[in-house]
Amino acid sequence: MSITTKAPPAAGVLFVVAAPSGGGKSSMVNALLEREPGIRLSISWTTRAPRPGESEGRHYHFVTVERFAELRDAGEFLESAKVYGNWYATSSTWLKQQVAAGQDVLLEIDWQGAAQVRKLIPESVHIFILPPSLAALNDRMVRRGQDSKEVIARRLTGALDEMAHWAEFDYVIINQDFATAVDDLAAIVRAARLTSARQGARHSSLIAGLTETRTRE
Repeated sequence: MSITTKAPPAAGVLFVVAAPSGGGKSSMVNALLEREPGIRLSISWTTRAPRPGESEGRHYHFVTVERFAELRDAGEFLESAKVYGNWYATSSTWLKQQVAAGQDVLLEIDWQGAAQVRKLIPESVHIFILPPSLAALNDRMVRRGQDSKEVIARRLTGALDEMAHWAEFDYVIINQDFATAVDDLAAIVRAARLTSARQGARHSSLIAGLTETRTRE
């Protein structure tokens, strides 16, 4: 009788971070990347227009709806989802190559995309960021100064649906105090890198050298 063994994880770690609009996800991720330069940010594709301060290839790959459809039909995307009337997607080829090569990658995404990623890469680490209250979430959206009252109201309604999926994630961070929340995010990253399975994948030669003597005795 043959025995099927579970394939070892890739040497790199894919961190998936999601949050409702205004939850502070981007600010937390930027702070984490400054602290952990070994993590590479996955640049998503989107059909929405750039916001003030955003640039092509740094924040997103901005494309037309027609170009997006072409790439999706060609199998370029790991996942795709329509959020607030715009399409978003993640490059499958680039992401898998990076993780297989031992590169840690962080992917900012919504809960729908996160669910698709988990099916395709089960060993990915999923983190959801929650605001301390709805009032705080509304205040952050207003202070951002990017949307009208109507858009903010729509985003708050969407946030309620998004936050209902918090239990589908491995970790949940309450972003009440920004510095503490970033510390929590960094702690998750470090813990994920130190699991026995991940260390075995990253340091297979070292561990083999330390244990082979015991195996021969």
